[in-house]
Amino acid sequence: MIAAMGTSDLEQLLAEQAAYYRAVAPEYEEHALPFDDGDELAAALDTFRPTGSVLELACGTGIWTGQLLRHATEVTALDASPEMLGIASARVAGDRVRFVEANIFDWRPDRRYDVVFFGFWLSHVPLERFTWFWSLVADCLKPGGRVFFVDDAYRTPDELVEGESSSTILRRLNDGSAHRAVKVPHRADELEARLARLGWRVEVHPTTTGPFYWGAGSHTAPVE
Repeated sequence: MIAAMGTSDLEQLLAEQAAYYRAVAPEYEEHALPFDDGDELAAALDTFRPTGSVLELACGTGIWTGQLLRHATEVTALDASPEMLGIASARVAGDRVRFVEANIFDWRPDRRYDVVFFGFWLSHVPLERFTWFWSLVADCLKPGGRVFFVDDAYRTPDELVEGESSSTILRRLNDGSAHRAVKVPHRADELEARLARLGWRVEVHPTTTGPFYWGAGSHTAPVE
């Protein structure tokens, strides 16, 4: 079990995580995991067909934004890092995508969407904010709206500076500088059950190889 963290410590960790993603932006794609499950995740998203208005949380460098636009009428892509957004907006241009700079933990939606998508973000949400985050996702969806996410549970021994029982990891940039971040190693069955308790009907599927998983579903009603 991963231990909980005090409020002030958690806020500091989240600030460090945000700083890490600003710093890593120019080399982000150089740190891709050494597994070949990308096609399986992309195929799952295409099968899901994120049509209508789509909100992408933590869009990063826009790797998934272009694929969302293959199905969506419009995409709002949000990220806390202006450096990430600069790369994403250069990669994916057009009047059907709107980029928004905002820290997810401080942000509230100004409208609702048909689909909420997030790629490799859920594992960076501390368990202490898990319920809050999924309440935010629900607030972003229209009635009958859907959610889709992809992620991984991969943590290297070198990253586990506080041991396996902690979700705090240490990552290094190419220049050797170290940055703390959150990495929660969700298991598919446990994640499904946790979401069901919050009123979500979501199926979570591990990929056939590698540490990746994807989930899709919708919000129903709280479980009594």
